[in-house]
Amino acid sequence: MKFVDEATIEVIGGKGGNGASSFRREKFIPKGGPDGGDGGHGGNVIAIADRNINTLIDYRYARKHMARNGEHGRGSDQYGAGAEDIVLRMPVGTIIFDAETNEELFDLTQNKQTAVLAAGGAAGIGNIHFKSSVNRAPKQFTPGKEGDQRKLRLELRVLADVGLLGMPNAGKSTLISRISNARPKIADYPFTTLHPNLGVVRTSESRSFVVADIPGLIEGASEGAGLGHLFLRHLNRTRILLHLVDMSSLDPDEDTITRAVKEMKALEGELKKYDEDLFNKPRWLILNKLDVVTDPVATEKAFLKASRWKGPVYSISALAGDGTKQLIWDLQDALDAAREIEQREQDIAAGVFVEEDRRFDATRGPTES
Repeated sequence: MKFVDEATIEVIGGKGGNGASSFRREKFIPKGGPDGGDGGHGGNVIAIADRNINTLIDYRYARKHMARNGEHGRGSDQYGAGAEDIVLRMPVGTIIFDAETNEELFDLTQNKQTAVLAAGGAAGIGNIHFKSSVNRAPKQFTPGKEGDQRKLRLELRVLADVGLLGMPNAGKSTLISRISNARPKIADYPFTTLHPNLGVVRTSESRSFVVADIPGLIEGASEGAGLGHLFLRHLNRTRILLHLVDMSSLDPDEDTITRAVKEMKALEGELKKYDEDLFNKPRWLILNKLDVVTDPVATEKAFLKASRWKGPVYSISALAGDGTKQLIWDLQDALDAAREIEQREQDIAAGVFVEEDRRFDATRGPTES
């Protein structure tokens, strides 16, 4: 299936039904009084996150979504039926923006999370509600109101804990296929990855994390070279970035260290041009394909000296699996620590202070953890 991660749609809520102006007319019952019922509520347009959907391709072709109108009220105290809602199923991770103001309206981050994109119009009121002691035969009624109408921009950002960065053929797809259940296309030519791939890495029965592989970046991506850098949006939600560098060389006359450092700096530059916050995320350097290097230890030392890299670094062979186990164990520990800190911050913000094995809720007092 073609992968689509951006689409623009128009949503229109249904119009509310009009109230009725009617009077009871039955034999032998003079002056029956008003009996005009209310109209029905217009249908809403609702979005729901569905984990079984992974692309916005449906909304590339179906761009206008209009809910039905509510029925009008009738005599004999009959109320009009409300219209059914339209439900639009979207991938988990979809962000919904107002297309005109670019304001973020909703962020669907959890399965079955819902959002009302366009509310249906309120129903009109029948004349049955206007009778009083001084107005025994009211003819007033109100029309139904129009539903909301919006033009929306949908943007999909995959949900992952770890993101893979690298030039084309750096070994990102090989690595994700080695450590997770993902099976992306792998070939010996650039840009075999054309859309993000997600893989679940399970380190034990109760511990796991999600890895995202995106198409490779090249120098000049911000100007549209290669596949551009729009796929970088899928790394915005990640906690850790793995920057893969290809340490192999098919040309015996090539200076591998100089070429690898140049590629690393070029990718860093593209990352910074795209988003400063993404550039400042925790980034681990992964030196890949060291199984085909004559002296891996010397190569690693030479690269680190030339690049002046100060962060975490791992030497691996994604194809052979060398060094990958230690990498995923360290990733799991780092992610668990980040989640614990995040949970503690949320507890503090909610007035819950964690101390040893007990929790203290500022609103309810101490409780068992």
